[in-house]
Amino acid sequence: MANTMNNLTTLIKRLEAATSRLEDMVPTMAENASPNGVPLMSNGGLGVEQADLRSGASASPAPSTPLPASVDDFDALINGDVKSFVNMSEEIGGLVAEQSAALLRAFAAERKFLIVTTKAKKPDIQSPTYMEVLKDLQSTMGAVNDIREANRASPLFTHLTTVSEGINVLGWFANESKPTESISDALGSAEFYGNRVIKEYKDKDRTHVQWTQAFYRIFKSLTAYVKHHYPSGLTWNNEGIDPLEALQEVYQSKPPTSPPSARSATSAPPPPPPPPLPSFDNVPPPPMPPNGVSSTRNTSDMAAVFDEISKGEAVTSNLRKVDPSSQTHKNPSLRAGSAVPSGPLRSDSQNSASSRGKSPVPGKKPKPESMRTKKPPRKELEGNKWFIENFDSNPPEGMLEINASITQSILISRCSKITIRVVGKGNAIALDNCKQVALVIDSLVSSVDVIKTPRFEMQVLGNLPTIMLEQVDGATIILGKESLGTELFTSKCSGINVNVPGEGGEDDFVEMALPEQVKSVLKNGQLVNEIVEYAG
Repeated sequence: MANTMNNLTTLIKRLEAATSRLEDMVPTMAENASPNGVPLMSNGGLGVEQADLRSGASASPAPSTPLPASVDDFDALINGDVKSFVNMSEEIGGLVAEQSAALLRAFAAERKFLIVTTKAKKPDIQSPTYMEVLKDLQSTMGAVNDIREANRASPLFTHLTTVSEGINVLGWFANESKPTESISDALGSAEFYGNRVIKEYKDKDRTHVQWTQAFYRIFKSLTAYVKHHYPSGLTWNNEGIDPLEALQEVYQSKPPTSPPSARSATSAPPPPPPPPLPSFDNVPPPPMPPNGVSSTRNTSDMAAVFDEISKGEAVTSNLRKVDPSSQTHKNPSLRAGSAVPSGPLRSDSQNSASSRGKSPVPGKKPKPESMRTKKPPRKELEGNKWFIENFDSNPPEGMLEINASITQSILISRCSKITIRVVGKGNAIALDNCKQVALVIDSLVSSVDVIKTPRFEMQVLGNLPTIMLEQVDGATIILGKESLGTELFTSKCSGINVNVPGEGGEDDFVEMALPEQVKSVLKNGQLVNEIVEYAG
């Protein structure tokens, strides 16, 4: 009994000593624990995140430097009109959506270039440094054009060309004195093909018209942006760093990430190993052909064919003559049907021949103008384009009047017996498939194009650089004193008369006919063309 009591006393003392030691260890363990209660590894196994937690440093990244106002406004342009155009392209889909994605990447590359200009000094334009800074922008712009070049047979090739011609707008900074002029030039190139899209789809699918107008809005927004931030050309940071160093900073800059948690700091279990590679050692051979026929049958079949051919006239002994009742050239009623009805005596080979697909039917010819459905007259301004269509007489107030500006062009189509007055200085005028149309204009920046418009009359009061006539039969052109330098181009035309002011005054005009017949003679290896003149 005494021994038992001594053992209990000794055990209690040992428990008290162990408890005391544990109580002494608690403060030390609390100091070495992480803030969220997870013990940290020893100093030799610490990662960057764990070292920051032990030292009490904040895991959140340092606040990023705010972007300049020019970059913020460019981001607004991308998130506004550019994204709107990309969304419209995705509605059309296909190559148009693919090219719009390349366009968005090109705008992103220009954004990086603008950030570099705010950080770096301006390099020499001819230096390799400048080319390296522009490398990303040039490659993305080239990708937009490559999509067009690789899909010339696409039915949406005009759409692709519109964007390909307009992508040059991102090079506006190359014009150091007047960058907005480069934007206007790029817009003119894009409108040349974009207006074709509007003309083709205005009566079929308005989505394509809205797509073109959305693309035009990018140019207007970019013009306003450049006028606000770079009215006299692109500016650089005169006290900045080296351009390549700035470019490296732009590429290395990343969006801030969330601080790592203690759970992520601990070591995660390794991923499972990849599955074993398949073995082809025991793959059974391919099955034999049905009925045990091997490939040697083809050889025997060909030998049988040649044997039949060598029989001579006996080969055609099994053929029968076509009955006269089945001959289409003797029975017109059979030609009215799509196929000759098969008779009861036709063989299998003849039945298989009759089951062949029909040859494609030729496309329908377009209806003549007199049989087409008459559409209501239309006078409408879409963007920078006037559309005058389907007028067959003058309106009740007299002639049809248009107030044009220098950026607006006019398209006149399917009109007859109408007089049109263009007031102001417009850009260009095009007439197509009209008849007996009279046109009175003040001045134009570009030209007047007339196609398939017989009995056409035009009077120019101001200045007009060019007149182009194609397939015009009978036209009278009256030029004023300011338009005596007008150039006329004709193709497949007849009966074209030009009236110019005479020496006696403004009311005294001299009429001259444009040549219609040309004589070509080969002289000394050269083809010489001469106008044929008739002496009355």
